[in-house]
Amino acid sequence: MKTSTEIQSIVDVVGEEKAIEMIAKAGFDAWDFSMFNMFNMKKRMNPFEGLFKKKYALVTNDYLKFARRLKQIGEENGVVCNQSHAPFPSLHKNVRPYLQRAIECTAEAGGKICVIHPDNLKSPKDNAEFFLELLPFAKDYGVKIATENMWNWNVQKNEAKFAACSNPESFNAHLDAINDPYFVACLDLGHAEMRGLDTSAVEMIEKLGSRLQALHIHDNDLHHDSHQIPFSMQIDFEPIVKALKAIHYDGYFTLEADQFMKAYNRNNAFEGVKLLAESARKLADMYEKA
Repeated sequence: MKTSTEIQSIVDVVGEEKAIEMIAKAGFDAWDFSMFNMFNMKKRMNPFEGLFKKKYALVTNDYLKFARRLKQIGEENGVVCNQSHAPFPSLHKNVRPYLQRAIECTAEAGGKICVIHPDNLKSPKDNAEFFLELLPFAKDYGVKIATENMWNWNVQKNEAKFAACSNPESFNAHLDAINDPYFVACLDLGHAEMRGLDTSAVEMIEKLGSRLQALHIHDNDLHHDSHQIPFSMQIDFEPIVKALKAIHYDGYFTLEADQFMKAYNRNNAFEGVKLLAESARKLADMYEKA
């Protein structure tokens, strides 16, 4: 089983090129083209926030040149782009124009799947209208769109509550509404384990089956969306890995532990990346032995 990780959290510490070099040196097989922080709602939708803050920003005409450069660095270091994460909130008027560019960047970098969030509050039918607009474009570029299980927050109960794709019934209903091999599932394991959603990662895996073609892996306290390194908190990964093996999951084990790197700086960033790679390899080894 091959391993990958989002690069945004590493980029924030050492920059784009160094981030890819580090994940290769640490032992990852691939990198996730992380565009999800391009917009920051608290900063009035600053289009240069996150990964695309430099001169090859997604909002300039050089965005494909930027993607090609990252692909080249990966190839020079023996790693590939396996998937990407588009900016969100996906249906915000300032974000939506850049979703096609995110798909283009994915293809240019060599990725095969672009994760695009559904609208948390919309029905499968309403979200399908949005995804069906993008799907022909994605097909032209040979990129599958993967939607993801989401969550909302119940302030009174202090726990997560239902959102689009947050349980197996909703997730499969979204997939059924599109019913196309280019529209697949990305399961966020941490989201599935949050209190209040009345499901689990194992149940989601079992009921998604072969539709599950991408993962976001991180750990939490079974309550909050912590996005921490696997094996550091309370998620029990052994039954999750066994469930993945049972459905013959053959995608990458992609980490999205983007909060973990906040404890590191330029001087010790590689130590953090090595720990991420070790946790991903531990999961991959568990899969092979399951």
